[in-house]
Amino acid sequence: MNTIADKLKKVQDEVAKACARAGRREKSVKVVVVTKTAAIPAIQEVIRQGFVDLGENRVQHLKQVAEDIQTFLADNQDDPNIPDKVHWHMIGHLQRNKVKQTLQLCKMVQSVDTLRLAEELNTQSHKLGIHTDILLQINCSGEPQKYGAPVGAAIHLAEQFTTMGNLRLVGLMTMAPLTMDKNRVRSSFARAREIFEEIHKERIAGAKFKHLSMGMSQDFQIAIEEGATMLRIGSAIFS
Repeated sequence: MNTIADKLKKVQDEVAKACARAGRREKSVKVVVVTKTAAIPAIQEVIRQGFVDLGENRVQHLKQVAEDIQTFLADNQDDPNIPDKVHWHMIGHLQRNKVKQTLQLCKMVQSVDTLRLAEELNTQSHKLGIHTDILLQINCSGEPQKYGAPVGAAIHLAEQFTTMGNLRLVGLMTMAPLTMDKNRVRSSFARAREIFEEIHKERIAGAKFKHLSMGMSQDFQIAIEEGATMLRIGSAIFS
């Protein structure tokens, strides 16, 4: 059976190939390892392999895993292969009553899709004395079961988010439809890229607006070809 290291190497190789096809530098794409189904020893191995950006989609699970990983890091301070810290990304739907817990753990909240959620993030960030990096999540596939702001509301929401003093809008996030139809997947990613470029062109969000989080285990190659700067990959590593 392939080890975690083997699977990470395979993902890196596929990222490199997709970047080559798109005429992009491999370093322009960051892999966020999604840990929601992974056992703690498997996550530890990911960290040993040099991956320090980790994604979770439920706050309660994030809290448990983050505590275990913090203990692991503290217990291995003398190991040169173990970093001082990891960076957690909230990538799932976030309820407003879980915002404070999330901000105490996460470097970035990728799933901000409503004005009310952004306002709560801003309020709690102010109380904590921090500035929080956020991504505006857009439902580019138009599927009713998916979270994310409607495409038509994206520009207006981006403008509102940038007025909040303790938030930094640093990019967009989207999910493609779960389908074998690669044209539908590509179309969804291309739409996100168009919105990203429009916000950039209009200088709505400033110089820090540079991330396009899209692409998961089944479709990250297409996402890279369409401009993704962040990939959210779990099952390709842990299953």
